[in-house]
Amino acid sequence: MNKEIKILAIETSCDETSAAVVVNGTQVLSNIISSQIDLHKIYGGVVPEIASRKHIEKMNPVIQEALDEAKLGFEDLDAIAVTYAPGLVGALLVGVATAKAIAFASGKPLIGVHHIEGHISANYIENPEFKPPYICMVVSGGHTHLVYVKDYGDYEVIGKTRDDAVGEAYDKVARTIGLGYPGGPKIDALA
Repeated sequence: MNKEIKILAIETSCDETSAAVVVNGTQVLSNIISSQIDLHKIYGGVVPEIASRKHIEKMNPVIQEALDEAKLGFEDLDAIAVTYAPGLVGALLVGVATAKAIAFASGKPLIGVHHIEGHISANYIENPEFKPPYICMVVSGGHTHLVYVKDYGDYEVIGKTRDDAVGEAYDKVARTIGLGYPGGPKIDALA
């Protein structure tokens, strides 16, 4: 009988503190997200130092909630995964330091996950029938990439924005026309 591989995954690349427990890379037992949108709204966008400090405050409770919802403890995990790049440096450091501490204390392996690869891999969880090769467009607040996915873990970036990502452009347009932050959902609602 094959052993189920249970991984605690931590994500802090921008302004959301997130932890999930995933089995065999496909079954999500929990996915807890603490958003900072309301905190950054008054500034019209994400303030990196504020984001980092909020991650420090929220990290442990978010992880505990993810474990509780999955009905697991640290001893039940097989590995710890964490987003290591790209993103806001201070925000990433909070997640990486936390994941390293948990991995060290529990004797579990640490898996570094590239933020863009995480976006791509999320498609396999939502749509297991979705298989490479294909072309994927990753559009987020800080990154916009066109990626040729040759196989699982084998990617080629075909193109990417050189300055503002699509999500950032949405926020700037929304702020200019008086819609506020975050712009993406508000512009989408008007489309």
